[in-house]
Amino acid sequence: MNNLTSIDLLGLIAGTFTTIAFLPQLIKTWNSKSAEDISLGMFLLFSLGVALWGVYGFEIHSIPVIIANLVTFLLTLSILGLKIYYLVVSD
Repeated sequence: MNNLTSIDLLGLIAGTFTTIAFLPQLIKTWNSKSAEDISLGMFLLFSLGVALWGVYGFEIHSIPVIIANLVTFLLTLSILGLKIYYLVVSD
């Protein structure tokens, strides 16, 4: 990370904002104990896309792409896990 450029910094800031955008949804889902309004298909496809972006980040050795997509992937997996859990529990 000692070779952090201004473009890398821009990527880290952008990645931070797009990643933390998922926190309100995760908190709302957790607190309401409901994921009824969350599209399972959308989150599955989004999670796959984020995982592929992470692989891409590793391949091009881009710290901002790797970090943002790793954290976003964990957040989307958490929301997906709650969605699936609440589907099973409510049936």
